[in-house]
Amino acid sequence: MAQSGVIEKDTFKFIKDVSKNNHRDWFAKNKQRYTDAYGNIIQFADALLAEMSKHDRIETTSGKDSVFRIYRDVRFSKDKSPYHGFWSGHFKRATKSLRGGYYFHIEPGNTYAGGGFWGPEPADMKRIRQDIDYNYTDWEKLLSQREFVKTFGKLNGEQLSSAPRGYAKDHPAINLLRYKQFILKHPFDDDDIFNPNFVKHINDVFKKMRPFLDFMSLVLTTDANGDAV
Repeated sequence: MAQSGVIEKDTFKFIKDVSKNNHRDWFAKNKQRYTDAYGNIIQFADALLAEMSKHDRIETTSGKDSVFRIYRDVRFSKDKSPYHGFWSGHFKRATKSLRGGYYFHIEPGNTYAGGGFWGPEPADMKRIRQDIDYNYTDWEKLLSQREFVKTFGKLNGEQLSSAPRGYAKDHPAINLLRYKQFILKHPFDDDDIFNPNFVKHINDVFKKMRPFLDFMSLVLTTDANGDAV
């Protein structure tokens, strides 16, 4: 039995092998490996949730509930590969006043801790842009803080090709206004995954997201006058 929260080497190797053998016959022959690896990822997610619950209110009730299925929905995709080549999971913050979420992604050459806002609803998107328009210096100050830049580099996410409707192309915060997603990412090397303290390292990254998530939560739970909505 692996130490609680520690990712086993075969759990990582299994996902490598899935990428090389992404078809149902191979998966059926390796179903026990999948079951064992999936159980290990749930243990990891449970341990991570326990750490996160010490510093934030999380709505997701268990590690199992956080972990995404390995099975791909191929109905509307040109890529008919039946399985994802990575492990991943998502934790939602609790209550209407705490917005945003946390995400972990374990994939050979592309492991990272992420968080933020993947698909803001139109009303939220309007409110975010309104706040950027009025208070862009606060945004710039937050995104330029030394700890933020050291941990996340910069804000990630899809952007419009031009200015959003109602905003001038020469707006001083046009680069922020063009964002459609507001995502933070911190990468890890493959060797980091087997570190006994990997859970704590990811949790530390999530803790460092809090100022951004709390800032966005305040924006999304107040109107342009700063009154609660």
